[in-house]
Parts: sequence; C-alpha cells; structure tokens
Amino acid sequence: MQIQDLPYPDPGVPDARSGPRLLWWLWRNQLGGQLKALAWGLLHFVAVSALPFCVGLAVQAVVDRSGERLALAGALMLLCGAAVAVGDTFLHRAAVTNWITAAARVQQLLARKAAELGSALTRRVAAGEVVAVSTGDVEKIGWFVEAVSRFTAAALTVVLVCAGLLVYQPSLGVVVAAGLPVVALAALPLLPRATRRADVQREKAGRATELASDTVAGLRVLRGIGGEELFLDRYRRASQEVRHAAVRSARMWSLISAVQVLLPGLLLIAVVWYGVQLARQGRIAIGELVTVYSAVMVLSYPLQHFEEIAMSYSFSRPSATRTARVLSLRRPATADTATATAADGLAEAPRGELHDPTTGLVAPAGRLTAVVCGDPDAAGRLAERLGGHPTEPGRSVLLGGTPLDRLPLDVARTAVLVQDKDPVLLSGTLRELFDVPASGAVSADEALAAARCEDVLAALVEGSVDVADPMDARITERGRSLSGGQRQRLALARSLITDPEVLVLDEPTSAVDSHTEARVADGLRRLRSGRTTVVFTSSPLLLDRADRVVLVHEGEAVASGTHRELFDGEPRYRAVVTRETDDEGVLRDALEELEEIEESA
Repeated sequence: MQIQDLPYPDPGVPDARSGPRLLWWLWRNQLGGQLKALAWGLLHFVAVSALPFCVGLAVQAVVDRSGERLALAGALMLLCGAAVAVGDTFLHRAAVTNWITAAARVQQLLARKAAELGSALTRRVAAGEVVAVSTGDVEKIGWFVEAVSRFTAAALTVVLVCAGLLVYQPSLGVVVAAGLPVVALAALPLLPRATRRADVQREKAGRATELASDTVAGLRVLRGIGGEELFLDRYRRASQEVRHAAVRSARMWSLISAVQVLLPGLLLIAVVWYGVQLARQGRIAIGELVTVYSAVMVLSYPLQHFEEIAMSYSFSRPSATRTARVLSLRRPATADTATATAADGLAEAPRGELHDPTTGLVAPAGRLTAVVCGDPDAAGRLAERLGGHPTEPGRSVLLGGTPLDRLPLDVARTAVLVQDKDPVLLSGTLRELFDVPASGAVSADEALAAARCEDVLAALVEGSVDVADPMDARITERGRSLSGGQRQRLALARSLITDPEVLVLDEPTSAVDSHTEARVADGLRRLRSGRTTVVFTSSPLLLDRADRVVLVHEGEAVASGTHRELFDGEPRYRAVVTRETDDEGVLRDALEELEEIEESA
C-alpha cells in the first residue's frame, strides 16, 4: 500500500483485545512495507558502519606508504557514501509511508466504528477521549509501527559490527561486544517510571481536551449564565496540571537521553585507553586502532534507535490501548446476533410496520405516527433504538417483521433515518449540505417548501457576498449564524430529501413558533404521504395532524388513538401535552381529598 492508494478499500478487522495486540496486528498488515524499510535500513546502517573500516584501511595504507591500498580505500569509501545516501533516502521514504498508512488505517477503523455505533459512541466514551484517539493517538501508533523496522535494522547492524570487530581485532572486539549490551539495555530500568509519567501526562491532557470541547460546545449557554470565567479558571488549572506532568515526563526522558550519551562515551574512552596500551605494546597496528575507535563512535548512531523504540512504545502503548477500547465497542442490540448479519445476507430493506418489542410501540406502514413520552431522555433513546442505534442491550426493532440487527448496516441505515433533537449542520454551501444519499423522489425545492425554509434562504443569501442562488449560499460551522428554529427546519429539509422508507424525527419543531409549526406539520404530512413517519413530540399542533398517536409511559406503550381521543380519555397523556407539573397534580389531588372530607363532614 502506497500513500497515493489511500484510503484502504477495506481496513480489515482489527485485533482489539489489547493495545499490544492491536500494534502487532497493524505491523502484520504492513509486512511488505516493513520488509522494504528493513532492507533499506540495513543498507543504510551497514554502509554507515562500514565507513570506519575504510578509514582504518586508508590510515594503515598511509602508514605503509601503499598507494594501491589507499586507492582501494578511497573507492570503498565512495561506494559506502553512495550506499549511505541511497539507503537513507529510501529508508525515509519507506518509513514515512509505513507511518502514514498505519495512521490512516487506524483512522478508517475509528471512522467505521463511529458510523456503526452512531450516537451510542459518545454515550459510552467521552467526547474528549474520542477526539484524543482520532488525532494524537493515531500519530503515536503510526510512529511505533514504522519505528519497528528501523530498530530491527539498527539492532542487526550492531550485531554485525560486533561480529566484524571480533574477527578483525579480537582483543578490542571483546571489549566492544561486552560493553554494547550494557549501553543498549542501560535505559530499561528507567522505562517503567518514564512510561508512568507519560501516562499521567496523557491522562491529564485527555481531561483538558474533554473540558475544552465541552466548554466550546456549551459556550452559548455559559455566556447566558455568565459562567465563562468559571470554566476558564477550570481549564487554566487543567492546562497547568498538563504542563507540570509534561515537565516531569520530560525530565525522565532527558535522564534516559543522558544515559544514552554518557555510557557510549565511557565505552569509547575504555576502548581508546585499552587500544593505546595494545598499540604501545605492538599488539595492534595504528590503522586497526583507528578502525575500532571509528566503529565504536559510529555505533552511537544506530544505538539511538534503541532509545527511540523504547520511547515510541511507551507513548504508543496507552494510545493503542485507548484505540483498542474504542474499536472493541459493539452495538448492544447486536451483541448476540453479530454472526446473523453475515449469515442472512439480506440485501434489500423489508417493508412494513415498525415495531419495538421492548416498549410495544407500533408504527403502521405509510402512516404518520406521533409518539408522546414524558421523559425527553427516554424519548431520545427510543428514537435511536428505532433507527438501529441502541445505547443499551435489548430486543431488536422489527421492520416488516425482520429485525434491524439482521440487516447489513448500510441497508438498515438506508431504510430508517433518525433525526435527533439537535441535528448538526456542516459548514459549506446549501447545495453541499443537501448532497446526501437520496431516492431522488423528493427535490430540494419540495423539501425546503415542506419545512417552510423561505426565511432561512433569505437569511443565507443576505449573509453571503455576491450570491443570487440560495443553494450557493454558505452555511457557517454548525449553522451558528442561524437561529435555533432555522437550523431545525434546514435539518428537517435535509432529512426529507433523503426520502427514507422510515423517517424518525425527535422534536423537529421544538424551537419553532406556533404559526410556523402548524405550516411545517402540514408540509410534513403532505410530503411524507404514503411513507412511514414517526415523530416524537408533545406539540398539540403536530399531534393533531398525526394519523395515530401513541403514549409511552415508563418505557411501555400504554395507549394509542387520535390526539383528541387520548386527550379526552387518558389523563397521563393530557398531563404531558398540557405540561402539567407534578406539583400541580399533587395540589389537585389534595384539593379533591379536601372536598371529600368536607362533604363527608
């Protein structure tokens, strides 16, 4: 896989049982790129390490006044230089390719998991952690995956150089072979503490990111209640904790770096001192001493990769653990039917009524069904379950008698579309906003007219420069330049364009005035005629235009009928629609008891 071939047609099924298993799975799936980086790395490091032997040969040729051997040494040095340049160039190319492709694979896996879980993802994982995983963590994972091949090449080079020195000059080669393992492994006792400090830093950084994202999301509310300074102080404290943790972590890594500099220096001093003694005794030639000295000095370059692999693993392991935790999440309702989807292989969505066995809610096919639920949170969870986005275990919703869990994910999402109470508008033009998968039966003009977006179009044109066609007008991030009601109607128009078999709307007109709400209700009923539509609402204007109204009380569908029938005959329904509070109900009960006491007296 090359960078120009991204994204992957299929990123695969990751081994998300643990962070190390995920790293190993990523490495195995890049075996070709890893072997290529290993080959170029060996060429580069071996050529670098061969230069001291060429230098020693040249020095000895000068001492012996041999022009032929000096020319040979020069030719070998030229060859090694060319190999160093070629190996370094293609090693860097292969390493960057491995890094980017590994990070891209993880990002694709996270995006696929987010699409699979839908709104259940942020209910089970904090939004700040999702942001941290999809940004900084994928880079650290890619760093370790690509560093493995370079470390392997460096380790093999060190072994080859030690073996070469033992053959070339056994007396000094023994010293080098005995000292290099100590130099390479000296930092291992320090790694656990460095890893713990790095984990603390990342944990505090994740909390700070989560706090920042929550603050930005609720900035409008914070300004309304004057809470900006309070949350600003909280973020300042969190950011200072991150800074202190980063300083503590950096101190430990600087100590490891110092050890990696000190010990090779001590080894070099020992080799030079012992080599000088051997040279004074006539046991080795000057060229051999220069060769061994240069080889030990050059070995500090591949030894740096021992520190890098330790650092990259320490940083990537917790990142991979967090990523694996997200990738291991499963849709609660599909936990027991994961194999049924592949077994059934249904390619088309069934038609028929929408039935939720958990609550007993039934939405007849081709009808507009309104659902009244006194608990807004319970209504949101029920809406998500109807669309195949369950947030908790339970029986699967049935569409035409077929469980949504047994449908392929893309088929289920095409069949049932859920618009939550706070839909998101992406930045871009209105034409780009409406560029969504659709049946083609509903045009943008029809959807905008049904959602009563005339004033929205006028506001978009007025806020854009040199734009005559409203479809070319730009929408700011999350539609912040529009009012809440305008954003709701624009999102409703986008949902209507898709023209799904089943459309589930959660409070689609909660921010709209009564006059506009009545017109939206008429447009919705007209445009969705013959299609199954479920609307969660307590608005009498929408309820009065529904073909069927269902009351869901304490997680169970307890009554159904028309709006007027339920209003006259179901007190619980009337309490929700008229927004009677519990205090009012208690007061009414107390007055009735008082009247009974007075009558009996």
